Formats: sequence, C-alpha cells, structure tokens
Amino acid sequence: MADIRSNFVGIKSPNPFWLASAPPTDKAYNVERAFKAGWGGVVWKTLGEEGPPVVNVNGPRYGAIWGADRRLLGFNNIELITDRDLWVNLREIKEVKRKWPDRAVVVSLMVPCEEEAWKAILPLVEDTGADGIELNFGCPHGMSERGMGSAVGQVPEYVEMVVRWCKQNTRMPVITKLTPNVTDVRKPARAAHAGGTDAVSLINTINSITAVDLDNFAPEPSIDGKGTHGGYCGPAVKPIAMNMVAEIARDPETAGLPISGIGGITTWRDAAEFMALGSGTVQVCTAAMTYGFKIVEEMVEGLKTWMDDKGHATLDDVVGRAVPNVTDWQYLNLNYIAKARINQDLCIKCGRCHIACEDTSHQAITSLVNGARRFEVIEEECVGCNLCVNVCPVEGCITMEPLAAGSLDKRTGEPVQSVYANWTTHPNNPAVRVAAE
Repeated sequence: MADIRSNFVGIKSPNPFWLASAPPTDKAYNVERAFKAGWGGVVWKTLGEEGPPVVNVNGPRYGAIWGADRRLLGFNNIELITDRDLWVNLREIKEVKRKWPDRAVVVSLMVPCEEEAWKAILPLVEDTGADGIELNFGCPHGMSERGMGSAVGQVPEYVEMVVRWCKQNTRMPVITKLTPNVTDVRKPARAAHAGGTDAVSLINTINSITAVDLDNFAPEPSIDGKGTHGGYCGPAVKPIAMNMVAEIARDPETAGLPISGIGGITTWRDAAEFMALGSGTVQVCTAAMTYGFKIVEEMVEGLKTWMDDKGHATLDDVVGRAVPNVTDWQYLNLNYIAKARINQDLCIKCGRCHIACEDTSHQAITSLVNGARRFEVIEEECVGCNLCVNVCPVEGCITMEPLAAGSLDKRTGEPVQSVYANWTTHPNNPAVRVAAE
C-alpha cells in the first residue's frame, strides 16, 4: 500500500495523523491510549510557566451545535490550558517519548510575552526528549485576557518577536500555531516566517457563543448563571480552516512554509483535502472527542486505499497538489458554462429543487411536464449556480454538466458564450490591465 510515513520539519511519525493540543492530550494515560489506537503523533496540551496553577471551571466547559440527526457539527469550549502541575507533565512527556520513540511528541507552550519566561521553559521541555514545540498563539478565551494566546497571535510584531526568542534558545523545531481571529491570516504567518519558525499550524479555535439559555438568559455553557465566549471547532469550521491554509500555501511570502492543518478533520477525505491544500500533517481534536481514538484506523486505511487507487506512492505526491488551482475570483474563466441535469430515474419528486430555484434563484426548474408532476431543467434559464444540487436530498440525482465549446443556446440557436467571449484578451481582465499599464 501507499507509504504514509511523515517527516514534518524533521519530526518523524508513522502517519500524518496527530492529535491536536487539547483535552485528549492532557496526560500520559490518554496519549498512550491514542498511540495504541494508531495515532502518528500528539501535540501535548498547552503547558504554562511554573507558578500558581491554572484553575479551570468545575462546571460545564463545552457547548455544541447539532444537525437534525443530533450529529455534532460545531463544538465550543471554555477550558483553559493544562491545570496539571508543570513538573508532572514534563515527567510524563519524557516517559511517553521513551516508550514510544517512533511517534511524534510535540509540546504546546504558552507563557507571558517576556523573553525570560520563554528562556526558562524551553530547556525544561528540551530535556524531555520531545520532538518539537508548538507556540500557542491561538487560544481565544481565558488566556487571551491575560495577554497570551490570541492576544499575541493577533499582533504580527509579537508573533515574530516570540518566535525569534524561541529559535535562539532551543534546538527543537518550532511550530507556530495561528489564530483564525484575524482579518488576514497571512500577516501573522509572514511574521512567524520572518522570525524563523520551522512551520505553522492552523487554525486554532474561533471566538464564539454557541447558544443562549432562554430561561435564565445566559450564554451556554453557563456557570452559575453567567457565560463567556469560547473557542469554536469541529466540522463546521473546516471550510474556514481550509481557506486559511490555502491562503498561506499560495502566498509568495510564505510559499513552501510547512503547514500542519487543523479544523474539523473527521475522515480520511478531510485529511486528504487539507494535504492537497498544503498541509504536511493534520491535527484532530473534536472528532476524537466525539467518536474516540479508534477513528484513526479508518483515517489511516482510507488514506492508503485512496492513494493506492490514484497512484500516489507517498505523501509528497499529495501535499500541495491543489494549491496551483486556488486563485482569485477575477482570474476564473468566464467562458466556462455548466448546466444542471436531473436524473429522472433517481428523482423522488420531492420538489425541493423547484421550490429553491423558483423562490430564490432563476426559475429554471419546471414542476409540471404535460400536466404531470415532473422536474426538469429549463436550460435557457439555468445559470449553473448549483443550488439545486446542494438542496437535493438524493446524492447524484442532479449534476452539473459542462457544455462543450460551440454548444447551441436553445433559446437563440446561437453558440453558447459568456459576455466576455475572449476573456484572455478582454480589457477588463486584470491581467490584461496590468500588462497594459
């Protein structure tokens, strides 16, 4: 089968599936269970500086958004970094790495934005034999109010400064974890790159309130009648995460910077999509908390089978393959035309496509043909928007079929073409404008 061994900035693991820094990686017991299940690596839950312990709430820490079938779509948490003693964590990290030398053990860190604080904790982690560190510049709740987490990650100058401190004071690879709670994720990524980071990981969680209790009018999860914003993750954030990964992968200033992708990864397909957009490894949290550690078995076998079917021998054949096809809207081919097609053998005649198109789109699907209930596309009205495909409950019933060049418009009898028939030379094409200037 395909070889899915990973070598990410010198950190080796038997597969690219890592557990993200979160509750599942808070102690040796969990981590060893994860390794026995087949995970290639972990990022140990974030350690803080030596001193007064972090105190977490002793009530609900998680909120959620569910689909109609009670499937978990989005997950919110207000938990802080580890509340376990620093030295207990360090001992366990050392022991786990000794027992599992072939697995990646990366340690997440968050200390005050002072050089001495970083210089103090780095050698302690280095002594454990850990494979690398991940700088937590993403946590959006609790710690950010103390000047750490996303409070650092939102200021590119701070990101560059702390990364530089770490690179000057440790031999371990440095991975910089970025916050999504910014306008342009490329800016902190560029700053981390300028500071010398070996890689970036993203996304951390998104600021959120998932629900409000309408009896006591407090955000959930509610702690003694009060609530706060938390970090949002899970399948719902995957599209946001993939866009941010792609933005960094295709930015000329950070192109080639290794990326560890995070955000809603639940299946091997999710992982493959992140990899295609430039991720060398992927990190998982919510899916493991929802379904348990054994989900990695499906991820590993699914990825191998897909790679075999497609003829991809190693991860290098996949990582970044989609990046050249990610572009700005202005460069899309306006001559490309596709129309919806309804497979009458699969149609269950529910009418959702007709209602969606009739009420909110282009009135391009009829509901009656010769007096009988039948849904067909009115080709001359169809703009190929894809709405009908997305609302149809039967997979594969409605498809988008590209029209070949020169296809005749049923309404006019003329060859189908867009307003800009020669977009590559049209003066409104930004590339043409730039060349003219």
